[in-house]
Amino acid sequence: MKKLLSLLALGSAFTALGLAEEWSGKLLDATCHDQKNDATVCEPTSNSATFVLNVSGKVYRFNEAGNQKTIAALKNRADRAADPKSIPPAAVQAKVTGTAEGQTIKVDDIEIK
Repeated sequence: MKKLLSLLALGSAFTALGLAEEWSGKLLDATCHDQKNDATVCEPTSNSATFVLNVSGKVYRFNEAGNQKTIAALKNRADRAADPKSIPPAAVQAKVTGTAEGQTIKVDDIEIK
């Protein structure tokens, strides 16, 4: 019985991991996007606290944990650059792994390109 429960728990964990999806697109400041609804002027800055991902014109919001992961990823990207200000804002592309809940992505991992 103990082995069966262990196998079921292990199977459930792998099933949950299998439901993760992946999106790639342009990272935007959510507050700016909500106000202007314009992807060309809403590049994230060091002051951005909430984010959306524009994937071929469809916009997905990040959950709170995803916003925190994005802030850390942006900071890490800036720390790696010789001159963080030299990175053009238009270059903020992201690859996100997580699960969709309506128009919100529950972010498991984010990679800033």
